[in-house]
Parts: sequence; C-alpha cells; structure tokens
Amino acid sequence: MEEKNTQQHHSGFVAVVGRPNAGKSTLVNHLVGEKVAIISDRPQTTRNRILSILSTEEAQMVFLDTPGLHKPQDKLGEHMVQAALNAIKEVDVVLFVVDASEKRGKGEQVILERLKEECHAPVILVLNKIDRLPDKAVLLPIIDKFRKEYPFRSVLTLSALEDEDFSPLLQEIVRCLPEGPSFYPEDMYTDQPERVMAAEIVREKILQLTRDEVPHAVAVQVQEMKTRPNNLVYVRADIYVERDSQKAILIGAKGKMLKEISQRAREDMEAFLGNRVYLELWVKVRPKWREKEGDLKRLGLAGERSQY
Repeated sequence: MEEKNTQQHHSGFVAVVGRPNAGKSTLVNHLVGEKVAIISDRPQTTRNRILSILSTEEAQMVFLDTPGLHKPQDKLGEHMVQAALNAIKEVDVVLFVVDASEKRGKGEQVILERLKEECHAPVILVLNKIDRLPDKAVLLPIIDKFRKEYPFRSVLTLSALEDEDFSPLLQEIVRCLPEGPSFYPEDMYTDQPERVMAAEIVREKILQLTRDEVPHAVAVQVQEMKTRPNNLVYVRADIYVERDSQKAILIGAKGKMLKEISQRAREDMEAFLGNRVYLELWVKVRPKWREKEGDLKRLGLAGERSQY
C-alpha cells in the first residue's frame, strides 16, 4: 500500500525591514538563490517593494525587500519610507535585519517603535555582518538589549555576504507561515516585469560607478524592449538626473562613463534574459524630479504605477 505524504505545505509573505545598508537585499538574493534586488554599498539603494519568491517542497516564501527606513529628505524618500511601513502591516512574518558591526543608532529604535505600533506578525531579528566583528562575544549584549525591547520570535546571527547555509533562518520562517498552497508558479522567483528588472540593472551600474553627487538623483526608465530577429533583445532606456553637471558625469569624457555603464548593464541583462542584448542609453535632465509627485508617478515610483 502506498504511503501518503502527510507533510503540510506552508506559504506566506515575509517583509524584510531595517536601516539603509543593513544588507537586506544581499540577504534576500542569497535566500532566493537568484539576483533579484540590486546591490551597492550606498544607503537607500532599494526604492521599490520587490517580491522575491523561494519555493521548496514544504513551503513557498514570498520576500518583500523594502526600502530602508530612514528620515526622508524629499518626496521620493517619503514614498520609500511609506512602502516599508505598509509592508509590515500586510505580511505573515517580518525579518528585522540589523548590521551587527555598526553601533546601534536612532534608526533601530524608530523601527522597533513602528513594529510595536503597526506589526501583528511574528518578528525574527537577524543580526547581519557578523563576519566584520573582531569578537563574537559582543553579540550577547546586543541580543540581550534587543530582547528586552521587543518580543522577537527568535534571534539569528549570520553573514549574508559570507555564509553559504541559510537553512536555520529558512526553517524558522517556515515555522511562522500558515498552511496553504503556493501563490506563484514554482519556477518563478520575482514578480518584477523584465522592463523593471532591466531598469534596475542599469541603475545598479550607475550606483557602482559614479561619485556621491549622482546616485540618489538618478532614475532609469525603459522606454522600449522588444525581441528582434536572431533572438536579439533591443532595450532603450532613459536615465534621468536633476542637473546638467550630473549628466556630464554620467556621460564622461568622450562618453567613456556611459559606455562602461552600458557594457556592464548589458552583460547582466544577457545573463538575466538568456539572450543577446543591444542596449541603448540616453541621459536626460529633469530638474528636481524627486520632489515632484507627477514625475514620481511617471517614473513608477509613486501612486498607482508604483512598484511598492
């Protein structure tokens, strides 16, 4: 007689919150096993609510990598913070990611207060970047202080950059999820359209290659994306900045910087799409776009078209 599989399947949404540059996107990419969120060493890299999906035999975990909670300096910042706050209200589990190598600041306290006010789901505290600690003994007082301030479901320590085995965290997440069927096909690892992913790849290369004057003033929008004969994917994207000086930096002397951005972005797009890519980039000036609600909506960073 054939034995029936009595294992229950779990599924649910997991919000990943924390201060900017806590390593949230790096952690999510490693958990899912695919590069979904862009990575840079600059704070506030993530602007959109990005769904990253991990499907196993026992569960489907849908991670919401949110913008880092910070004090907003413009309307774009306000939308980013609101996206993170909205996420903790709607999910089944929250991962609060903290950079254990940095001195605790006001940002963590603000997040703790928000969790107390807004969150009804179990919260797992993830102390990240422990590879940077000279002595692991310092983790004990950090954990003790956090536990005194919030009833965390559990506390885990790890290095999103260095670790290879994340099974303890994944098992703890599954234990928190309700029983239920999968929300997405098993081979799907993000809900982001190819155009959005292509735009994010270009923005990542800009963040990695340019100076402090440029990164947060940059937005990228794919205007055209279509497959031509011989499976060549044509991508035309506009890069928006706020000042002529920023445009000059992005183009570079004799177009050198823009060429480097394009080459690196094209390589990543080809890996993502599985096809050859012809990438055409244009740099345009749109003064103070981060302060204008209309521009934010046109760029898909606010309102109904937002990816939040």
